[in-house]
Amino acid sequence: MDYHSQEDAIFSSLPSAPPQPPPPQAPFSASFNRPHMAAPANLPPNPCEPKPHSLVAWSTGLCHCCNDISICCLTCWCPCITFGRIAEIVDRGSTSCGLSSAIYLAILCLTGCSCLYSCFYRSKMRGQFLLEESPCTDCCTHCLCEQCALCQEYRELQHQGFHMSFGWHGNVERQRRIANAAQPMPPPTVHGMIR
Repeated sequence: MDYHSQEDAIFSSLPSAPPQPPPPQAPFSASFNRPHMAAPANLPPNPCEPKPHSLVAWSTGLCHCCNDISICCLTCWCPCITFGRIAEIVDRGSTSCGLSSAIYLAILCLTGCSCLYSCFYRSKMRGQFLLEESPCTDCCTHCLCEQCALCQEYRELQHQGFHMSFGWHGNVERQRRIANAAQPMPPPTVHGMIR
């Protein structure tokens, strides 16, 4: 018998698939001959399981526009500027305030439905800061109370520590300066007397 026929004989004797283990059977209770029930609910949680993120409430309510009169007036007269500042922070500087404001204004002038554009940013912002979807869905909030929603988002970003007029890059630079100022200076080295 040559080498190839020996190899064919060996492979033909092997099973085509590994044997499957029998399916596990549930243990039975001795008293009622029924499968055991699930584990009691009072067991401590498993520390290895990931915990779901809990949503937090907005720092101010939707109708608390009078908390910041300057933002209320800006949003009432020029909502595109308020939206542009929000969009720049939410997009992390990938779009500028000017570009976002221009797109918002163009949609507002052409269709009157700028709320459909701005509600997308509310959803994106809620995802970044784990905010609740309240008092109703993002689309309804912007369609029914566009200016109030923009004011609330602006105040929330201020509450998160952003200076809205600085823009994204200005806030990043500001945080970098604060971090550098917080680092301790190394102690001065005192050299001995050199002859």
